[in-house]
Amino acid sequence: MLSFDAFAADRLSRLLRYATALTCDPHLAQDIVQEVMLRAQSRWSRISALDAPDHYVKRMVTNEYLSWRRRRAARDVTSAHSTLEAIGPPVDDTAHQHAERDAMRARIAMLPRKQRAAIVLRYYDDHTDDEIAEVLGCSAGTVRSHISRALSALRAAAPDLAVTEAYR
Repeated sequence: MLSFDAFAADRLSRLLRYATALTCDPHLAQDIVQEVMLRAQSRWSRISALDAPDHYVKRMVTNEYLSWRRRRAARDVTSAHSTLEAIGPPVDDTAHQHAERDAMRARIAMLPRKQRAAIVLRYYDDHTDDEIAEVLGCSAGTVRSHISRALSALRAAAPDLAVTEAYR
């Protein structure tokens, strides 16, 4: 059985990056992960007995993000690309790709929270519809609906990108 300290040491940075991608706010992400890790520690004997404790804790992070009531949903992108790099290892990138990524993060931040969570789980964490449905607590069809609506909204927010992608 994996100890909580070993789990936290192994998964904390991954959970922080995931929460930061969800919230678009590194401070809110830290608050959410801290709250979840405190609850997970008190219930660790039960959580560690599960087949996939890391998936359970990730779902806890997602649920905490979706039910966050003390602050309004992040509409402004307060994190710069350098914030995500500080949490994890930096990746070589050109200035244009940084600008595109920041612009996409701003468009994603405008999505409703469940759509944002579905998009992040699909494209950032590479989960299947069934895995996303389990994390969000809904059906796979609802996940496909969230992703479809989110992609439509993202295309509408940046029609020039959709045209550019079509000609590549």
